[in-house]
Amino acid sequence: MRRAEVVVYGATSAGVCAAVAAARRGLDTVLLEPGRHVGGMTSGGLGYTDLGDRRVLGGMAAEFRRAVAAAYGVAPGHYAGPEPRVAEQIFLSWLESAGVEVVFGAGLRTVITSGDRIFSVATHAGDYAAGAFVDAGYEGDLLAAAGVGYRVGREDRSLHGERFAGRREVVPGMHNFPPWISPFRADGTLLPQVADGPMAEVGAGDGGVMSYGYRVCMTTAPDRVPFERRPGYDEEHWELGRRLFRHWRDQGIEPRAGKLVGLEPNLPHGKCDGNSLGPFSLSVLDRSAWAYPDADPSERERIRLHHLHHAQDLLYFLSHDPEVPASVRAELGRWGLPADEFTDTGHLPHQLYVREARRMLGEKHLTEHDLVQGRRHEDVVAMGSYHLDVREVQRTWRHVHEHPDPVPMVVTEGYLSVGVAPYQIPYGALVPRREECANLVVPVCVSASHVAFSSIRMEVQYQMLGHAAGLAAALSAASGKVVQDVDVRALQEELAAAGQVLSL
Repeated sequence: MRRAEVVVYGATSAGVCAAVAAARRGLDTVLLEPGRHVGGMTSGGLGYTDLGDRRVLGGMAAEFRRAVAAAYGVAPGHYAGPEPRVAEQIFLSWLESAGVEVVFGAGLRTVITSGDRIFSVATHAGDYAAGAFVDAGYEGDLLAAAGVGYRVGREDRSLHGERFAGRREVVPGMHNFPPWISPFRADGTLLPQVADGPMAEVGAGDGGVMSYGYRVCMTTAPDRVPFERRPGYDEEHWELGRRLFRHWRDQGIEPRAGKLVGLEPNLPHGKCDGNSLGPFSLSVLDRSAWAYPDADPSERERIRLHHLHHAQDLLYFLSHDPEVPASVRAELGRWGLPADEFTDTGHLPHQLYVREARRMLGEKHLTEHDLVQGRRHEDVVAMGSYHLDVREVQRTWRHVHEHPDPVPMVVTEGYLSVGVAPYQIPYGALVPRREECANLVVPVCVSASHVAFSSIRMEVQYQMLGHAAGLAAALSAASGKVVQDVDVRALQEELAAAGQVLSL
């Protein structure tokens, strides 16, 4: 068994920052990663940075932006976003210079606890013991295995009195399907890509999570890899898309390719990170993501491949299907996958965009009210500022009663975008309840409601929270104190000295 002082599970950008922060303090630190890459979504396709108010950016998130600017030889103020491979190279260089031991293929098997502490974790790459642990995975697997309480999905509006909680009203707009598109085949069976079963009442909790997808890096470079037909491509799977394009054609609407998958060159060297825009996109809305957080590894892999194949097949559909407007097909034909990105995964990202999974129930629990009202916290360790940003949760159908006979219609539900002022994130939201675990810090699956988490979940905030978590774990391991009793004032002073912004 390998014994360290700090063990970090999950090499997301939060995990990298946590491990580097602990190692820079001189502690023997191991970073365990189930996959083969570091950086999570920051190096996995989400190159363009969802930032919010630049004034809150500090600590290792600001350091990362400076490193990106240096990599491209530009001033930090001209930063846009790194190419995926450049982001990963920066993180790898940080880990090497800090002396972090990085272990790949270290998927979690079991957790051994002793009293209120994690003693060791058993992984597919070996067993690791430590004085303090950090769960920096998107899924919260370590916290769950250690017996820490958590929630998944949307809560009922009555739980915290949150205005935006629970199932949302179905409202018209760019994120919903236009009216009168039928969800049924001619034989009365449901089309693919439409979830069956009734929706919960408006405001009710239903456990639904934001849709997942792949942020596909694309380019117009001459050596681009074209969008090709996958061996398992299913023509019928895309009938819903054909009906959407037929509807737009009948209404005289000419969709632009860039408004479907996001083709703005927002990365260096003319690359872009394809985003999920509109009602039919890279996001998968058939509720398959709802099962992912608590699924076992084999079921998660099935869900991941379902999302990966959706991304591959959508790009082929949009660039080749005769029902897609010629202008869209022509524009997509100018684009392809970068030959120099994701070279070991077929030029498609190695990271599924898990927008939310488990959310810890910690010492403090952030809700919509903390963010909207800008509540202050004495134990602040970072700030956030991005708007409440709930992506679509489901695509289903319902009967519309505006005709003598009820008409079945495809609907998309869940999208929310509400601005908030900069807000503080407290240390108490990063640590479990004292009676559940005394040596674990959680910078990704933080203690927050579904609504509050929709803003906190941005990569720059994960980097800042990872920084705080790594320092807290180091302070706990070095002093022998439980993480709940770490000297927060000392933690804040160390963070501030490293440029972390704790108030405006």
